Amino acid sequence: MGVKGLQGFIYNCCPDVCTAVNLRSLAAQHVVQNTDTATSAGPTLVVDGMACLRHWYRCKNWVCGGQWKEYVDILRNWVEAFKSAGIRLVFIFDGVVEEKKRQEWVKRRRRVNGEIAKIFRHIKTHGEQPDKELFCLPSGLSMFSCFALRSLGQEVFCSVTEADHEIANYAHEHGCMGILGQDSDFIIYNSAPYFSVEKLRINSLTTILYDRQKFCQAVGLTVNQLPLLACILGNDVVSQEQMQHIRNRALATHREKHSMLPYNAKGQLVLAVSEFVRSLWGSEETKLGDILQALDLSDSQRELLKKGIKSYLLPGQEALDRDDVSVRPSACAFQKYVSPEIFKACREKHVATEGFMVYLVVCEGVIECSNTLEDEEDSELIPQALVYKPCRRNIYGLLLGSDGSSVDPPVIREWFVYPGNPLKEPDLVPPAQLSLPHGRPSLDLLWFGAGSDVSSLRLMTFLAIFDCQEFSDLHGTVEVSLLAALCLVTYIVRQVTSVSQEDVDAYLSQCVCLGQRSSQDLQQIKLPYICSRAVQLGSLYVRGLNLLLGANCASGSPLPNAALMPWHIFDGQLFHSKYLLAHGGAERPLLLDNDASCLSSFLLLREKLTEICRKRGRVLESRPDAGAQRHRSRAGPADRERQTDWHSGGRQHWRERGRGRGETMGQPPHRGGWRDRGECGTQEKSWRRGDGHDFHPHVHPQSHGPGPHNTSRPPQQYHSHRSRGRYQRGPRWTQPPAPGT
Repeated sequence: MGVKGLQGFIYNCCPDVCTAVNLRSLAAQHVVQNTDTATSAGPTLVVDGMACLRHWYRCKNWVCGGQWKEYVDILRNWVEAFKSAGIRLVFIFDGVVEEKKRQEWVKRRRRVNGEIAKIFRHIKTHGEQPDKELFCLPSGLSMFSCFALRSLGQEVFCSVTEADHEIANYAHEHGCMGILGQDSDFIIYNSAPYFSVEKLRINSLTTILYDRQKFCQAVGLTVNQLPLLACILGNDVVSQEQMQHIRNRALATHREKHSMLPYNAKGQLVLAVSEFVRSLWGSEETKLGDILQALDLSDSQRELLKKGIKSYLLPGQEALDRDDVSVRPSACAFQKYVSPEIFKACREKHVATEGFMVYLVVCEGVIECSNTLEDEEDSELIPQALVYKPCRRNIYGLLLGSDGSSVDPPVIREWFVYPGNPLKEPDLVPPAQLSLPHGRPSLDLLWFGAGSDVSSLRLMTFLAIFDCQEFSDLHGTVEVSLLAALCLVTYIVRQVTSVSQEDVDAYLSQCVCLGQRSSQDLQQIKLPYICSRAVQLGSLYVRGLNLLLGANCASGSPLPNAALMPWHIFDGQLFHSKYLLAHGGAERPLLLDNDASCLSSFLLLREKLTEICRKRGRVLESRPDAGAQRHRSRAGPADRERQTDWHSGGRQHWRERGRGRGETMGQPPHRGGWRDRGECGTQEKSWRRGDGHDFHPHVHPQSHGPGPHNTSRPPQQYHSHRSRGRYQRGPRWTQPPAPGT
């Protein structure tokens, strides 16, 4: 992100630009200096939410899917530190990926894919989480951070254009004390002072100020000349390749002029381009448009450079011309499918961080999903992007489906990262017809209607998206968060046939036990080893929470968003420990923390899930993970005191218990991967992607070998048992069936 090489140049060659500051003292000074202004909000920092995620997330076992209760505690303490200093915080998060930055987004996603592959190789080799060099944030962290911060009473906004621009503009327009982030673009914007979140020490509220004026002095430019410098160096809009010849020429000229000076590879390029930019201005009256015309650029390069420079200009600042378009072209494309009231509400929900998916679908027609912790070598667990595609199609159909008019619903462009997708172009995904007795309900009625009948319709619509209408009788009987979790787990079970009874027990037991555990209790959980399959199942579940929010918003919010937050229905460490217990043959009391109420809730949810799966022709089988059976879970002092030796009975004991429950036990599970079986859901085996091409799986010669189901074993002694099919890389994939088809 930001200007290529600029942050390193400042650190290595312009240390005077970096000034140590105390934010508490600066806030006090800001109050004194603004006593006569009309501003009543006090000293305000505009916070780049996306830049803070790595600073905020410091929980231990990050590969497990997120320790969300602990994370909320971290955010609470962070906010309180600023509150004690009298500093108001305004958070702005990225809400869109602009098409001019799509290729840069794709490059990053591909790079992260390589890092994720290394993470899984490490886990499968060592049975533990890799070190911080391969750190990967939990799925959905940015979206859930928005909800967490709002629950803490903070002002949080989601951008409708480039977030950096909206952050800089808000700080400039409201006379804010500064911007807190970690992006060198904030040096280029002529806006408020820029403070580093990377160097922030929260206990003392000290950090580094990147002084814009000192930087200009160091490179010999004015603030108005910085946007051209940034674009020639390369940024998210103008790639380095596009301006390579300009930089080469500037560097050659600089070396000729300064041949007697010592060579400094790190600093010479920025100084050379700065000198080149300075030479283009004959006087202060020189117009930037004339300069661009004089540069050795093709028409397309000149237009790209022009767009890059304009991206740094804030309202009221000098522009190249007046042809700026305030509304993005795609933002008008889908208005014919919804009423003006819905269109307006979508934007308002998005800005308020409450409209996950709906704005992007209705107002943009494009949606993206970043990297997920998924093992590309795992041939049994389907990529989450494909697992949830039927659900997304139902949401698209609800938002944009036909009401019997002649207008055909549009196709949604999906940029979803998953193994095998080269991201050369988006998947084109048509909306699905939602299965409800009276057809697709009116969106205006769902969003703006009143009365008990409308409330019931909202709930049934939400459940229909996951094909779980039978769960409506649980509403008001069980906690809303548990109802939502049950919908999600049931959906996963129906879409992914390799999910076993033990997996379901792990999912449901952690849901019902989480409410009895404090953040401190959860941090005491000790995992004997990390299981790659459990890691992937945890990420799959958390991605599903995103879809719960999207479905809830599209249905008119029949459930409170607070009940869908992960800190109420998921903890990565707790799930991992329950997975090891369930697959290790633990007795139910141990699995449910010896808590009678948890056991009662668990049995109710399990019965409902089993019932609806049986109606849909999905029969759960027991397939214990042999690796988990060899390890006793050490979930902390309290858990160890009440654990029994569930190793002693071995697999025979587990089989006997299974017969008593009427489950399919004792036979070797099917070893083939989901591609080998041609399966994703329970009714359809032929998947198709948006391009209409069939996917032909690569079948590993040993993929049907005998032996227990064991997708992730501890290191060393279990490697010889592995027999996996590998994904065939390529653009052609298939799609899972829609629920109920």
